[in-house]
Amino acid sequence: MKLDDLPVGWVMASNDELGEFVNGAAFKPADWGDEGVPIVRIQNLTNPTRQYNKTLRKVDDRYNLENGDILVSWSATLDVFIWSGHHAYVNQHIFKVIPSPNMNKRFIFYALKLTIAELLKSEHLHGTTMKHINRKPFLAHPVPIPPLNEQHRIAEKLDTLFARLEKGEEAVRAVQKSLTLYRQSVLKAAVSGALTADWRAERAGQLEHGDDLLKCILKKRREKWECRGKYKEPTVPDTSDLPDLPEEWVWASVDQIAMIMGGLTKNGKRKDLPLTRPMLRVANVYQNRLELDDIHQSGVTETELKRVTLETRDILVVEGNGSKDQIGRMAVWSDEIPNAVHQNHLIKIRLLEKTLAEFLVTWFQSVLGRKAVEKVASSTSGLYTLSISKISAMVVPLPSEDEVDAIMTQVGEAHSKVDVLERWCETELKRSASLRQSILKDAFSGKLVEQNPNDEPASELLARITAEKSTKAKPAKKTSMKKKTVRKTSA
Repeated sequence: MKLDDLPVGWVMASNDELGEFVNGAAFKPADWGDEGVPIVRIQNLTNPTRQYNKTLRKVDDRYNLENGDILVSWSATLDVFIWSGHHAYVNQHIFKVIPSPNMNKRFIFYALKLTIAELLKSEHLHGTTMKHINRKPFLAHPVPIPPLNEQHRIAEKLDTLFARLEKGEEAVRAVQKSLTLYRQSVLKAAVSGALTADWRAERAGQLEHGDDLLKCILKKRREKWECRGKYKEPTVPDTSDLPDLPEEWVWASVDQIAMIMGGLTKNGKRKDLPLTRPMLRVANVYQNRLELDDIHQSGVTETELKRVTLETRDILVVEGNGSKDQIGRMAVWSDEIPNAVHQNHLIKIRLLEKTLAEFLVTWFQSVLGRKAVEKVASSTSGLYTLSISKISAMVVPLPSEDEVDAIMTQVGEAHSKVDVLERWCETELKRSASLRQSILKDAFSGKLVEQNPNDEPASELLARITAEKSTKAKPAKKTSMKKKTVRKTSA
């Protein structure tokens, strides 16, 4: 907003005049311990359930956090928060705001919210994969300042309106949570046979047994092995501690029903190879979906092509990740990019009966399937990893092909309905976020509450802030301690 557009009694100032901005302490891993004062990081602000690090050393009081402090996350997740919790220390990449005593604290909070929104639309963000704000343009960013009494009225009105929006957003998020639980219940019913229990009852005595399908697959497996030397018997499934299946189903190991293969190892020599192919990476594979906007090219030899080229309905599995919930992400390839290959951090499952692909992914998305993945991928080093041998040994339930079709039809119908509701939730949350920004814009242009001509103008308020900062900046006068010189006089 320009100065000429401001309501009477308002002034333009900078964030620097709202208070003092203290960047958090730079803690080292050596400072952390199992006991001590919690260190508040960005992930603790964006997700309050995240575990805190704790520090074993005493730090400067400037980094102390108390209930009600204003915090600005200036890296990765750009936002403003009110600290609500126990005594803690603030980590780097977060500004702790010490508000000017001449300003309304809640007004400062909303002014900084507006600043972040405006900077997100500007060119003052830096970084490529991780956005951050430089301190200088942030502190210099202009903000409209109304008289102090009007600040009180604006803050109170914003608190009321945003509380109503938050209540609506909480209701939408509750719906999202219910939809997530419903998806899981559908998956559980699908892979346990409960979803198609009535379907099976109607066809009693007419269905192929899962064991018959497994025998056909094992025969096909042996036939396909002919060019690979001596036949290697598949891993026998370990069914201990597994739930009971319907009578028509059977447990099978992934090794029994599929060929599991690694991909291309990245190295500098590949750029000199004359044969290149589009290559899928971990960044392209998510849970039950592919993101193919950014595809790299890689050199490949003729001898590697047969092993690493993707075929329709291959399943791609993420081999390693630092987060337990991300390990084993998998998606079905539908030949979206012809002649594509995959890197070695993606393990490929090529089913001998390709019609089982979507069912297999459904199993590994279910609670039982996820537990199986996380169990074999667990690691003491903090990195969760899978391997060809680990995936080969994992077990999956196997119904008849007809029942697989019936299961996936019902799963698809249920998920389609959920998709519609989830899109509605996302639309409502975006609408609410847009409304927040519109309300903020009105608040800081003088349109949210009425002006009172009797209020002390903000120019006098700003003068006091300037005088206060000037006083703090003046160094204390040092007392002169000059040594007296005694003059000698001649006799």
